[in-house]
Amino acid sequence: MNNRVLACPILIFLALICAAADTIAQSKSPNIIFIMADDLGYGDLGCYGQEKIKTPRIDQIAKEGMRFTDFYAGATVCAPSRCSLLTGKHNGNAYVRGNYEIGHWRSYLGQLPIPAEETTIFEVLKQKNYATACYGKWAMGRAESSGAPDQHGVDDFFGYNCQRHAHSYYPYYLEGNRGEKFWQSGNSRQPGGKTYSHDVLADKALDYIKANKDTAFFLYVPFTIPHGPLEVPDLNIYKNEDWDVKLKTQAAMISRMDKDVGRIMDLLKELGIDDNTIVFFTSDNGAHGDGGTLEFFKASGPLRGRKRDLYEGGIRTPMVVRWPGKVKPGSESNFAGAFWDIMPTLAEITETKVPSEIDGISFLPELLGLPQPKHHYLYWEFYEKDGKQAIRKGKWKAVRLNLHKNFHGSPVELYNLEEDISESNNLASKYPEIANDLLGLMQACHTPSPYFKFKSQ
Repeated sequence: MNNRVLACPILIFLALICAAADTIAQSKSPNIIFIMADDLGYGDLGCYGQEKIKTPRIDQIAKEGMRFTDFYAGATVCAPSRCSLLTGKHNGNAYVRGNYEIGHWRSYLGQLPIPAEETTIFEVLKQKNYATACYGKWAMGRAESSGAPDQHGVDDFFGYNCQRHAHSYYPYYLEGNRGEKFWQSGNSRQPGGKTYSHDVLADKALDYIKANKDTAFFLYVPFTIPHGPLEVPDLNIYKNEDWDVKLKTQAAMISRMDKDVGRIMDLLKELGIDDNTIVFFTSDNGAHGDGGTLEFFKASGPLRGRKRDLYEGGIRTPMVVRWPGKVKPGSESNFAGAFWDIMPTLAEITETKVPSEIDGISFLPELLGLPQPKHHYLYWEFYEKDGKQAIRKGKWKAVRLNLHKNFHGSPVELYNLEEDISESNNLASKYPEIANDLLGLMQACHTPSPYFKFKSQ
């Protein structure tokens, strides 16, 4: 028999096997990595105009993906921002709306825990059997509470369960799943030869990617840099700068985090999973601005305010997204989205279902260059200081202050963000009908909470 005749069916068979393998590879759900800095300002990255602090690896993500100009954190401080991110709800509906601490400062008992019935992104992705991990600051409830990571779909957790505990980069211990503590010796407030916690978290993220390269995974990395205190093992490229040491420390912290983001990106290519991994990078709220960093680095960029403000500098955040073959390199988006949009976006990507009561919408169409539905409005409230509310509807932004003293009578400040991104020109008296419309929306957005109330309500 002619050997060529025998070879043809074999070649066809092998071709079919290869085609099937390609189809299986293409159908594998994408890996998702969500990296979040802590107190990183809108202007702290090179891709958002920073000129003094070097962030080449995060800037590269922007060049190879999409940079959002009008994206917002869930809140202007830590715990409520994380709650909005993980549960898909804005501050008027979310369970955690402020940094509500359990116990005294040194108790490290954590924040007000989210209840067991709250659904998180991790639990949504579990519908598709995603492997899940979180390395960093959790702040949704202490170990063994209803809000602990392992109670909400997190397979592996390591880091700071309590955000107050995260107020040191040289802590007495870090925690794992179910509250296991990994101790290190020495005074937690005096660095000197002990392990810098950020380095541990970065290494854990890298190890996790290696261990899960053959399965679909969701890796949430809420780094604590550059939240205070300003601590870093070395000043690196900034040691010879003629700056105050606090400024050099802040810059070194951010560049150290940037380097580790680069290590993650390099590993994805090394393992051959880069093309099937979507990477998000953002910050949990505006710049802390401590030690003169707000002014020196222009950490809020052109925006007014900082952390704990509901002006743009407190809530508008950097957001860059990279997804090879899906997100157009070098693209820019002015879609006005917020943290509560992350859950429905990841659900649409993975073809999973979200709870019916969330406030977010998917911005997957925006990522893919397709027509994108818009929010009717975005809403925030804040209970520290004198109490505040803010809402954005299209180009209009409204802010109310002093709500603990005068919830029903506090005046509305009104700004046109298209013409006045720095919120310097209050237009409430010029456009009273718009101000009243936004006031009505703010009142409708605020739902009762047993833990979070404005004193004058």
